[in-house]
Amino acid sequence: MSAVPIEMADRRKLIQWLLGISVATVAWFIAYSQLSDFAEWLVGLLGLSRQTHFGEAMHFFLYDTPKVLLLLTGIVFVMGIIQTFFAPERTRALLSGKREGVGNVLAASLGIVTPFCSCSAVPLFIGFLSAGVPLGVTLSFLISAPMVNEVALVLLFGMFGWQVAALYLGMGLLIAIVAGLVIGKLKMERFLEDWVQKILAGQTAHPVDEKFSWLQRFQAGRNHVREIVGKVWPYILLGIALGAGIHGFVPEDFMASFMGRDVWWAVPAAVVLGVPMYTNAAGIIPIVEALLGKGAALGTVLAFMMAVIALSAPEMIILRKALKPTLIATFAGVVAVGIMLVGYVFNWLL
Repeated sequence: MSAVPIEMADRRKLIQWLLGISVATVAWFIAYSQLSDFAEWLVGLLGLSRQTHFGEAMHFFLYDTPKVLLLLTGIVFVMGIIQTFFAPERTRALLSGKREGVGNVLAASLGIVTPFCSCSAVPLFIGFLSAGVPLGVTLSFLISAPMVNEVALVLLFGMFGWQVAALYLGMGLLIAIVAGLVIGKLKMERFLEDWVQKILAGQTAHPVDEKFSWLQRFQAGRNHVREIVGKVWPYILLGIALGAGIHGFVPEDFMASFMGRDVWWAVPAAVVLGVPMYTNAAGIIPIVEALLGKGAALGTVLAFMMAVIALSAPEMIILRKALKPTLIATFAGVVAVGIMLVGYVFNWLL
């Protein structure tokens, strides 16, 4: 008796979701197309002129804030739906039993669409190893998940075009795959902490086949927006404010003097500078945009961004719970070399 009303209620909710998404999509594109005029109007309303440093900085802030928030909300909602197809247990099951090589490619690819950050590194690391996923394949996933960030990818596409986004995606995947292969060949399992090795001694896999309805997938997308956007918006405002300061007050071509493509040491220096910092992709992209506008080379700036995301000191501290210093140093060293290669390749090509 109760099954029919519940199904009808769910059907009504699904129709409401589809109508709401349709209206929101149209409103999103209209709002995004009017951002420049909106920023100009607000600057005028405040009585400022873009001919002044402060007026130009305010225009950057008023233009980039809604732009980044619109992009982020749309991306996070879509990724929240996509990620219902890649729950942790299913990801673990997909990687279990895969040989190195194919497993590294699959792991790096899954890292792009899965919601894991450095905060979840240790439990995921242990879960994958205990399911029989080889160490090198697991590390390909752990490198790809934060570094080839879906938010950074779509923001780069929106701000710099598909060529830059595609190059970032390709080089990030290459680093994750090669780094995982290299560490796998080094046979460094003995540098896992003892308690991790005890877990590996009793390897078991328990795949769970979670199935979602489309109503649940839409609700997951909404919850993902609440969780991610609700958490990162202060970082976004801070990043855009820093970017606005650079855009408005730093002289033209100033950054070229020490972050330009002709400065050979700029790429490794950018990587070293990025390690002690910790932010997210949405917060760092506006700074990337401002640095590029002031003459910094794209490869150098991207190396800085990737180091902040993939080699942050907090992530190393979290991983220390499971990895001995030798393996952490190898992991960080291989990834750092890969990021520097990306920086030099970007500077050479663009």
